[in-house]
Amino acid sequence: MSSTDIYREIILDYYRNPRNYGIIENADIFKHDSNPLCGDDIEIYVNIKDNKVSDVKFVGKGCAISQASASMLTELIVGKDFEFVKKLSKETVLENLGLPDLGPARIKCALLSLKALKYGLYTYLSDNLRDVESADKMKEEVQSLF
Repeated sequence: MSSTDIYREIILDYYRNPRNYGIIENADIFKHDSNPLCGDDIEIYVNIKDNKVSDVKFVGKGCAISQASASMLTELIVGKDFEFVKKLSKETVLENLGLPDLGPARIKCALLSLKALKYGLYTYLSDNLRDVESADKMKEEVQSLF
């Protein structure tokens, strides 16, 4: 079995058995986003405690890559602090998926959950913590994801 086959199996497992799937009522961070070209739809819910991700969940529908990416992302950030989440890059997400050279049509699928997470954190930082400088940097980064 090649490494490509292994990553394909991992993506299918995350798609068929999503981790952290569900809704957090009254979440500190909520963001909905979609990719109309592919039909992907994601909602990210995050609770914050002591500047760390204390809980994270997602719901969504769409292709295996978008849903697997969201599931992997939730596992990656739970328990992590703001700095980790702020620094999380598209390269990290793509490497975790085993798809570092994903084409332009599918990269939007893979990064939809990261985009939603970063926009949600951007809103949280600017509205709740009044950290406008960090929020503005994050907004610029999200706009350059694709």
